[in-house]
Amino acid sequence: MKTILLADPSLTRRRALSALLTQSGYGVTALADLSEAYDALNRMQIGQGSVDAVVLGWPDYSEGIVEDVFGLLHGERLEHLPVLVMADSSNAKAVNWRMARPRTALTLWSEYLEAPSAIAHLLRPEQSVGEAASLHLEQVKVLLVDDSATVRLGYSRLLQKHGYHVETAESVEDGWRKVLAQPFDIAIIDYLMPQQNGTALISRIRNHLETQHILTATITGTYSDAVIAESLASGALECVFKSESKDLLLARVASLARAINDRKAIDNERRRLQSILSSVGEGVYGVDCAGTIQFINPAALDVLGYTEADDLIGLQAFDAFHHTDEDGSPLQRGASFLNQCYAMGKEVSSWQTCFWSASKKGIPVECNIHPLHMDAELNGSVVAFRDISNRRALEKELRWQAEHDNLTKLHNRAWLESQLEQECSKVRRTGQTAVLLLLDLDRFKYINDTAGHVAGDRLLMEVAQRLKSRLRSTDYLARMGGDEFAVLLTNVGSSEIMALADGFRRVLIASPFNYGGKSYRITLSIGCARIDTACFTPGDAMAYADIACHMAKRSGRNQCQVYSPETGKLAALDADLGWSVRLEEALRGDRFVLCYQPIVPLNGMELDSVESKNSKDVWLRQLERNPESEAMFEVLVRLKGHEGDLISPVAFLPAAERFGLMQDIDFWVIKHALAALRETRESPRSIALTINLSAQTLEKGGVADYMTARIVEYNVNPAAIVLEIADAHAISDRERVQRQLAQLRQLGCRISVGDFGVGFANLACLKQLEADIVKIDGSLIQGLPGDELDRTIVTALTSIAEIARKTTVAECVEDMSVLRSLHQCGVDMAQGYAVGMPRLHLPRTLPSSFAKPEQEEKRLSEV
Repeated sequence: MKTILLADPSLTRRRALSALLTQSGYGVTALADLSEAYDALNRMQIGQGSVDAVVLGWPDYSEGIVEDVFGLLHGERLEHLPVLVMADSSNAKAVNWRMARPRTALTLWSEYLEAPSAIAHLLRPEQSVGEAASLHLEQVKVLLVDDSATVRLGYSRLLQKHGYHVETAESVEDGWRKVLAQPFDIAIIDYLMPQQNGTALISRIRNHLETQHILTATITGTYSDAVIAESLASGALECVFKSESKDLLLARVASLARAINDRKAIDNERRRLQSILSSVGEGVYGVDCAGTIQFINPAALDVLGYTEADDLIGLQAFDAFHHTDEDGSPLQRGASFLNQCYAMGKEVSSWQTCFWSASKKGIPVECNIHPLHMDAELNGSVVAFRDISNRRALEKELRWQAEHDNLTKLHNRAWLESQLEQECSKVRRTGQTAVLLLLDLDRFKYINDTAGHVAGDRLLMEVAQRLKSRLRSTDYLARMGGDEFAVLLTNVGSSEIMALADGFRRVLIASPFNYGGKSYRITLSIGCARIDTACFTPGDAMAYADIACHMAKRSGRNQCQVYSPETGKLAALDADLGWSVRLEEALRGDRFVLCYQPIVPLNGMELDSVESKNSKDVWLRQLERNPESEAMFEVLVRLKGHEGDLISPVAFLPAAERFGLMQDIDFWVIKHALAALRETRESPRSIALTINLSAQTLEKGGVADYMTARIVEYNVNPAAIVLEIADAHAISDRERVQRQLAQLRQLGCRISVGDFGVGFANLACLKQLEADIVKIDGSLIQGLPGDELDRTIVTALTSIAEIARKTTVAECVEDMSVLRSLHQCGVDMAQGYAVGMPRLHLPRTLPSSFAKPEQEEKRLSEV
């Protein structure tokens, strides 16, 4: 198992990323403190412990320990340890650091799901560059060949004194043996020696493949033009004279040494650049202006299915891997977009196309194209690309999930609405008639409650199959949610509507539903809406079919009804339709507004004798009395009216539930509430938010994943988030909701259940949903303090909650006497107009202790 050292100060981000990496098969050591990360890296530097890769959250501040950690990672011993930097999109320093360091990748926190893929690229085996790095630090090695022992001794000492590593030889043959036996950088060879002159050795060195890199010089005791000419002709770069001063000789040797070091530096830089290119997680290749491949890195070879760069270098990139479109149709060379970019030097970002592998398999890729210029002239292009097959597959799966119902595998409401819109446009163009059928099972709740949720699910799947059997090839079927289905019939004559609709009813009632040894009769109510020139919009069709379906149910069920204006004046439902359009516009235009109402602890209320009518004083006073308590606010959503007024949710949420818009609204609230919570991170007193989730949102699914993604994006503490389920009694799919809540609780969020004390079913919800907080229903508060029965009920509820170790919150508290009575009954916290009015902005900072309440309120109002 590969091991990862993860360091980031955010508990939220550490938890999310640790879980993701663990699921991907990595062992993760997560550290919150950069000092701990420094100690771990320092131990690794001296050989005590090791990891395979490091993941670092880029810090948004600078101090000594930050510089120390990043300095270690840029040092010689750890420079090639794979490092993934997690940063926010605006951090230019992180981008620059990643570019300056080999085997380093950068991923944005908003795309943290791609971290395992980035680490996998970094962990691929890379060619070692340790040897190349160390060559620069070695001494220049000199071979001194002279038949005089005195000369060898004198010059050896001189050169060694000035930092050269010197070996000696006494003849041409002796020198040749030593040249072949060990590496040298410079050879200084006496011209005149017994048996053979030094130029013979120089010629051998120059002509031999393994020694031709050695720089050679002739040393002679007599100045002679003939000797100099012969030496240079044999390959010597210098002629050194024994009669000249030692400083001049040293200067000549130093010139050769500088050439050696310059060459080594160039080789090291080339190897470093090759290493960087090899360590880049994305595929990279370079072409000239004609599209001929000049270089390609291992990641690109891996994606394209080649083993050696030589298999592609020198080929046209078009011919090698981008000759054919994604659908398999061949491209014309001149029409190839990439070829045009190569020739014209276009810079392109995030362009998607298809590359073809060595095995002729199409690979979807995303490319970034960068032109290369040398001396102001276009010299080719560098293309960085990555395989997006997994992303495409995920997008395909997400599209499927976005358009289908997981249980029945039918299309869902959103998909049907898009088809309905297209059909309405077609009807306006052609004058044809279509029909929308809304089908509602009559006895689903009875079967679901008596036989269980498994039976209910099995019934819905069987209904889906029976309905599919009646479809024509041009019709569309979808599950709208719960026990509702819809069928869109195209090109239907008016006289056929009832017959077609009744065909769906009859196929469903033709045989009973069998489960658990019992048979259940199934009946169906169907509402029909004609889509013609009189019905212009999808919203009209949905509303009319819904009205007709309700008419069928009211008329005795198990029948079909066709909508017509004469069947009744249903103004209330028409008003709902208007609300649905208005809410969709509000979601698109961000016309919702969040308010924040304080929820305060009641501890210390017995000390309060102030009969203040200023509710703002109350919540500040109670926070002062409870310095260790968090400041909690309930998030309330309002709709901004056309005149700038704020509309209560009582007016629009019923319509939102009716038209399936609750999840969209809940997700809008989550996103904007967490963005507001992020702005309070500097507050000395921690601030928590209670966010309401509807049963409709929880049953649809996806809320846990959405909440996780937003928590990571805004980097807020999950413990500061309380998710309140106000209508828990309305949840039908308890198991699915429990899985969602368990995922959120594992993340660190808390759960609150509303309407506590209303009905026996609510007590079951408390146990099943494992709530941390219970909110006592406001109807039980109104009789306090005078109604003895209400006091008894509230006291009993708080006792139950205390035994279950739940925190109690009382809502709708409107005066101080009720507040004191709640404290006497043992209630933990309260909210309402008597405590604090809803406010449009969260206070960015709240101290752990306050000045006088009126002074503090004035300060908060100015924030």
